[in-house]
Amino acid sequence: MNRIEAMHIFVRVAELASFTKAADSLGLPKASTSTAVQQLEAQLGTQLLHRTTRKVQMTQDGQRFYERCKTLLADMDELTSMFQQAPQSISGRLRVDMNSSIARRILPHLPRFLREHPQIELELSCTDRRVDVVGEGFDCVLRVGTLTDSSLVVRPLGTFPITNCASPAYLQEYGVPRELDDLHRHKMIHYVSTLGQRPPGFEYLEAAECRYVPMQGVLTVNSVEAYQEACLAGLGMIQAPRVGLTQWIEQGQLIEVLPQYRAEPMPVSLLYAQRRNLSARVQVFMDWLRGIMAPYLDPA
Repeated sequence: MNRIEAMHIFVRVAELASFTKAADSLGLPKASTSTAVQQLEAQLGTQLLHRTTRKVQMTQDGQRFYERCKTLLADMDELTSMFQQAPQSISGRLRVDMNSSIARRILPHLPRFLREHPQIELELSCTDRRVDVVGEGFDCVLRVGTLTDSSLVVRPLGTFPITNCASPAYLQEYGVPRELDDLHRHKMIHYVSTLGQRPPGFEYLEAAECRYVPMQGVLTVNSVEAYQEACLAGLGMIQAPRVGLTQWIEQGQLIEVLPQYRAEPMPVSLLYAQRRNLSARVQVFMDWLRGIMAPYLDPA
């Protein structure tokens, strides 16, 4: 195994803090990943990783080497593809994450992208949790909502307008709210990223400032799909991006309420790790994704 391949393996082991996980992500036997790192350490004359039965952690030299490896490998990737102008020549594995609601709109367009780039192998993660972009080896992630990780590069795409909805059955039972004062008679389905958090209530903008009306509710969920399905089942009101509710609104399965009181639009962003140069496959995918998302977004 040459040194460049060994560096790739070391980077994956360092990011995942596990030889087993790194081997799985690279499609290699665990023994091969361990041997590659050992050989690399022998060539460099230093220990790159602390190994225990529970965890693999970089040494101080390993951390320095990791940072240089990431830069070098990104440069190598860019160098090998700098003269490859045809889409068919762009190759490699691409690991991407987005929530399931957005994925449903992206997947119908994906066959065309893969026909245009037949040498790209795509790994698509669809989850509502916030993945560790670097630690889990993602090339880029599409996130909806406020961002907190300042260590990542952010490419804003726009915002999702938010709408308030309830099912006809719910409104028949509780009535249609006309003003904020009516909300004390209503129930809200609460959405939180982590169960156990305290939901703030009904959100609305007043003079460009977010305000909340506390609301009762019998259900709290941490999944976009569960949030939507609970509303369809008549368990309460929700506030969600309109793009995910359009089909049900048009079919009359959900009804918009309190249109004069809308929550702050949700930002939509592409995130990726700090690198001097992006590989051609990541760049072309993000540009394609921006185009696919544009009809659903208000400008950033």
